Amino acid sequence: MSILVGRETRLLVQGLTGSEGRFHGLRNRDYGTNVVAGVTPGKGGQDVEGIPVFGTVAEAVEATGADTSLVFVPARFAADAVYEAAEAGIGTIVCITEHVPVHDMLRLYAWLRRRGVTLVGPNCPGVLSPGEANVGIIPAEVFRAGGVGLVSRSGTLTYQIGYELAQLGLGNSTIVGIGGDPIVGSSFVDVLERFEADAETEVVVLVGEIGGDEEERAARFVAERMTKPVFAYVAGFSAPPGKTMGHAGAIISGSSGTAQAKKEALEAAGIAVGTTPTEVARLVAGSA
Repeated sequence: MSILVGRETRLLVQGLTGSEGRFHGLRNRDYGTNVVAGVTPGKGGQDVEGIPVFGTVAEAVEATGADTSLVFVPARFAADAVYEAAEAGIGTIVCITEHVPVHDMLRLYAWLRRRGVTLVGPNCPGVLSPGEANVGIIPAEVFRAGGVGLVSRSGTLTYQIGYELAQLGLGNSTIVGIGGDPIVGSSFVDVLERFEADAETEVVVLVGEIGGDEEERAARFVAERMTKPVFAYVAGFSAPPGKTMGHAGAIISGSSGTAQAKKEALEAAGIAVGTTPTEVARLVAGSA
C-alpha cells in the first residue's frame, strides 16, 4: 500500500510539451506510472511519444479520467495551473515549479484547503511509491520498496537517505518531498497523518532543515497522535543565524528555527535524531 500515488494513479502532466515536463513525464512513464495525458494551452491534438496533449485540464480529465496532476509550468503561471487542475476535478496535484510568488501561494493554499484538494509543493521533488508510481523528479532507481515512510523538506537529502536505507536492505512505502518554500501545500503533519493510517508503513523518517516551525509542529503531532516509530534528521547545524540557506523557507531568527531547537523539540517527543543521513539509516535499521 502507498500514500498519495500508486498503481491506480492516472497522471496528467501540465507542461508536458516543455523540455522539463517532457523529460520527467516520459521518465515517470518509463518507471511504470500511468501517464494518461499532457496539457499545454494551444497545443491540443498533439502528442508526446504517444501521450495525448490537450489544451485544457478539463478536456484531459473528461477524455482520460486523470486524477493526479504533475505541474511543470513557469512560476508566474504555476498558481493558475493548480487552480485549473483543481477546478477540473483533480484531487492530487504535485507542483515541481520553484520561485512561485509567496502571495500566490497564500491565496492558493486557503482555496485548496477549503475544497479538500491535496497539493504537494511547490519547489519540491514530488512523490514516489517504489515499484508503483513516480510523480516528479525523484531518482527512483536509488529506492527500494518496503515499510519506511519518508517525508522531507529537502530533495537531495531525501535521495541520500533513501540510498542509505537501500544499502542496509530497507525500502520505502512512499517518499514525499513537501518542498522548501515558506508556504507549501502539504505539511509534515499532513503527511505523517497519512503514514500513521497506512497499514504497510511501519516506520517513518522525517527530514527537516532550519527555518520555520514545521519540525516543532511535527514533534507535537508525533507525541500526541502517532503510534509508529519516527526518526529524524535536521540539516543546518552550521548555518549562520539570519541567513537564507538553499531554500526560501530556510531562514532563522535568533534561536527560533535553528537546527538545535528543532533537534531538541523532536527528541522531547521521543524521536531519535541522527547527526548524518548515514546515522539516521542505521537508527532505522537498528529498530527493525
